Amino acid sequence: MSQHTKEELVDLIINDPSAFNDLRTSTDEELDLSETHFNNCTLNDLNFENIDFSGSSFSDSELSCISFVNCDMNSVDFTRSSLVECDFSESLLTGADMSYATISYCNMTDTDLAGTTFNGANLSDTDLSSSENLSACRFDEDTIWPDNDMLPDDFDSAYSGDLSMLKDDEDEGSAQDY
Repeated sequence: MSQHTKEELVDLIINDPSAFNDLRTSTDEELDLSETHFNNCTLNDLNFENIDFSGSSFSDSELSCISFVNCDMNSVDFTRSSLVECDFSESLLTGADMSYATISYCNMTDTDLAGTTFNGANLSDTDLSSSENLSACRFDEDTIWPDNDMLPDDFDSAYSGDLSMLKDDEDEGSAQDY
């Protein structure tokens, strides 16, 4: 358990990032920054390794050169954010919302992307080839994907509509008796 409150840690991250990085290198304690808001922030060169950010928000933020290695980022909001050279390797991004984000040169090695939403996101410069569960993400016709060699072999980036639109063949044309 951290000897610092969430508020103290957020203050360090925003106002004195080098002091926060010093804190991270001096201790291997697990930090809980779940349900924390970093909206409209500019954050650079931070070590966020092994932090619980579940339910947090980074919407409308500019993030560059940040290590999110091995973080719990379930249901994190990155909508309309700019992420440049961030390392998400071995993190859980399940249920994260990256809609309308620009994600450039980020490392997604062994990152679990099940349920992540990429509607309107630009991923053109990010290597997703070693990510996990990309085929279980959500995206739309406005999502910009990288070249096929930067995508997992089993992933089809062709938009085919919302999964809720799927119907069983036997349901088509048959009348309901309700």
